Amino acid sequence: MKEIDQALLKKVIIERPRSSHKGDYGRLLLIGGTYPYGGAIIMAALAAVHSGAGLVTVATDRENIPSLHSQLPEAMAFAVTDQELLAEQIAKVGVILLGPGLNANELGGHLVELVFERVQPHQVLILDGGAISLYTRLGLSLPPAQLVFTPHQKEWEAMSGLAIGDQGEEATRQSLSQLPPASILVQKGPQTKIWQQGQTDYYQLSVGGPYQATGGMGDTLAGMIAGFAGQFPQVGLYERVVVASHLHSGIADDLSKNAYVVLPTAISKEIPKWMREICLSNCQ
Repeated sequence: MKEIDQALLKKVIIERPRSSHKGDYGRLLLIGGTYPYGGAIIMAALAAVHSGAGLVTVATDRENIPSLHSQLPEAMAFAVTDQELLAEQIAKVGVILLGPGLNANELGGHLVELVFERVQPHQVLILDGGAISLYTRLGLSLPPAQLVFTPHQKEWEAMSGLAIGDQGEEATRQSLSQLPPASILVQKGPQTKIWQQGQTDYYQLSVGGPYQATGGMGDTLAGMIAGFAGQFPQVGLYERVVVASHLHSGIADDLSKNAYVVLPTAISKEIPKWMREICLSNCQ
């Protein structure tokens, strides 16, 4: 098991060059929030923007867009049923987050199939929530992209065939070998583990707790991962995913000192401050 230490955080979260612009910090497309799960994609978008993503576009139900913009005017948005615009956006971005609040219905299945058909090898594709459920239920072949999976225990059970009680290290390692090379697995649970296919070792979070057991926590984590995936090119995607996951639970851990339950949106508000503190520590 690898340790997530301050040196790794400082390696990933570095000072931004003065000559940079928003295009240097990731072009993201977030797809989800179909009725009745509109809040999920809003929480994912909040986390992505607060994590420093340069350009965030959200494809969701048209009725969900006013709610999104009332909380996050920094994000662009369009109706997920606009197939022409969706195909155009898929081709333009570097990171696609598919699944927060994606209903596992006919529309959801069509969206997953469309993204799988159009995503390219140079793009990062993060599969979360409804996208994982639909991918496993439909038996789809995974596309040639840089893949990140963020399943909770029941979703990993569906993906791997491992019952929750059987999801130990060796069994997970063997199941991971069935995924495409270099795929990243964020195995969410009481002690979240982050794996990369092809590596025998893994990272395990030492922060976080039951105060995170509330709706939207996974959506916020997925948004943070997407935000980190779109920036910090000086390190590999695996390290970016690990640090985003650690920061998510580290902030929650700190907030829990004064709160019985930590809300996902409260975590998002704290992300820029924590990233700034880590960045400043590089100068010390």
